[in-house]
Amino acid sequence: MKLAVIPARGGSKRIPRKNIKAFCGKPMIAWSIEAALQSGCFDQVIVSTDDQEIAEVARQYGASVPFMRPAELSDDYTGTIPVIQQAIEWCRADGFDARQVCCLYATAPFVSPVDLRRGLDILEQTGSQYAFSVTSYAFPIQRAIRLTEAGRVEMFSPEHFNTRSQDLEESYHDAGQFYWGQASAWLEGKMIFSPESSAVLLPRHRVQDIDTPEDWVRAEWLYKAFQAESSQQ
Repeated sequence: MKLAVIPARGGSKRIPRKNIKAFCGKPMIAWSIEAALQSGCFDQVIVSTDDQEIAEVARQYGASVPFMRPAELSDDYTGTIPVIQQAIEWCRADGFDARQVCCLYATAPFVSPVDLRRGLDILEQTGSQYAFSVTSYAFPIQRAIRLTEAGRVEMFSPEHFNTRSQDLEESYHDAGQFYWGQASAWLEGKMIFSPESSAVLLPRHRVQDIDTPEDWVRAEWLYKAFQAESSQQ
């Protein structure tokens, strides 16, 4: 059986009430819930939250909230893996024995049902412990620079100063949308970024980290541009 877990605690600091703040006409979390339901991948879609208002919004959009997340897993320092572990263990105790579990972030309005299905296919076909969304860096990380305390610059990799960009290895980063995993991998606390994981490659234009008000505005502009383009096709 396959389970989607959408972590959504209530204590967002940089963007208050981020998980249920209106994004292009509906609560942010609704985009993730609807993508999960439309993907057809899951036997159950649950939201893990400590917040009653978030729980109510989640139910309105079709997710279940069978438990409230305990306070010890709802602070600023709790990682993703313990939250997913708790959800799996709760579901198993309730008779739902999930074998593949997808952690889907509540602030991923560009997540696609097609990509969720691709992630499941990659997980199953490769025999990986995890399969998660990634995208490429727009600029070679080998030519990155840092600012010194004196306000000067220096390269992280000065040996690549004269290397042509096209000769540098392409690099990728976590897209922050979803993480498919074997239930056993989650429960054992295996690292997600490891050789036992596979990548679900997304185009850069469909990846947006939303951590600040500026990120939020940019993401809405981008989403509206997608809608405008679709209406012209």
